[in-house]
Parts: sequence; C-alpha cells; structure tokens
Amino acid sequence: MNVISNVNVFVYDSIYRSVFARGRKMPGAVAEKNAVAEKLELLRKRAAIRAVDVANMLGTTPETVSRWKQGRAWPRPGKESLLVDLEYIVERLSEFYTEPTTARAWLYSRHKYFDGLRPADLIQEGRIEEVLAAIQTMAAPTYT
Repeated sequence: MNVISNVNVFVYDSIYRSVFARGRKMPGAVAEKNAVAEKLELLRKRAAIRAVDVANMLGTTPETVSRWKQGRAWPRPGKESLLVDLEYIVERLSEFYTEPTTARAWLYSRHKYFDGLRPADLIQEGRIEEVLAAIQTMAAPTYT
C-alpha cells in the first residue's frame, strides 16, 4: 500500500467514525460533510471539473456525487481514495496551469506520453501513478 493509499484510508475512517455511530448521525457530521464538499469545490475551482466529470473518473453517477456534496451520502473507501488522489493531481496541475480550463484540457486531452490516452481515462482505471509520473516529468528542469 502506498503512502497516498494509507492517507486515504485514514481520511475515510475518520469521516466514517465521525458521521456514523450506532446508526446515528453525530455532531461532527456537518464539519465532515464540508470536507468532501470542499474537495469537490476545489476540483471545480482549480480544474473546472464538474460533478459529472468526478462521477466519470471515479466510476459512479453524478447523482451520487451530488449526494456527497450535500452530505446525504459518503464515498466508499475506494471512491474516497480516488477522490483524494484526484485532488492531489489537480493541486499538482495548478502549479503549471493557472487557468482552470487549461488544467481541465490537460486532463481530457490525448497525450503522446500516455500513448494517445487521456489522463482522465487513466484516473478512471486507477492508474494514478502514471498520471503523477507525467506531472513529475513536467516539473523536471529539462521539460520543454
């Protein structure tokens, strides 16, 4: 298990424990709801990623993402992990692209680096490390 996965499990466990106890919502639920909603808002602001985009990349429905945003449902561990990974990818892209639409274009464009595949498709397939490796290459001083 890589470091990102360990962090994701911890994040999910802490959200789950604070929201559900003996089948009841807990006082911390409102604050935790905001944590998921904040991640979705960050994706929208930094990379123009909409709920439907998140749903496609995470392999769920836009309605489910909407419920996450409203605090009526919570991502399962696998989806939470992908959401946190997607947030990290977008944070890294914001180091290179100041316009959200440009970061979005990078995610949805075909790249020679990926043999013509789109990073968004790789994320959907769980191939996060390949996307991160490409971003790391962009950060290298020799990248042009």
